[in-house]
Amino acid sequence: MSVAFAKDDSAETAAETHLPDRPISPHPNRVTEAGLKALELELSQARAAYESTSTIEDVNERRRQAATPLRDTRYFAARVHTAEVMPAPASIDKVSFGSTVTFSRNDGRVQTYRIVGEDEADPKAGSISYVSPVARLLTGKAVGDVVGAGDQELEIIAIA
Repeated sequence: MSVAFAKDDSAETAAETHLPDRPISPHPNRVTEAGLKALELELSQARAAYESTSTIEDVNERRRQAATPLRDTRYFAARVHTAEVMPAPASIDKVSFGSTVTFSRNDGRVQTYRIVGEDEADPKAGSISYVSPVARLLTGKAVGDVVGAGDQELEIIAIA
């Protein structure tokens, strides 16, 4: 049988286990102090997960198991390296990075969010990215200001 028809498991497995890098935002990597600590923890966990694959004897299985931790290690290393720790807001007169802002919508909903970095944003937990449309509208505004968001109006009722 010709080697042209032989299946090369190693080459196929290598191609299958190479994951594309996680996309990195083009925006400045602004973070809170807690956000930087969270990135460092994620990096540490990704490195530990990658190192734990070194004990797997089967090279193809090792590649499969290492693919995600290796990709995450690259991502979190880049994010830690480019992180710009932003100081806590100096005042509560205007909405800024790190502020917790409460606003009402013209449909009656009242929402409260803390404006944080992209990697630490979790709207369900009460934080949004500083580059999100709502955060961009609110940044620089004061209590009582009204801003438009599509067919909605947002009125700032508190800044902390």
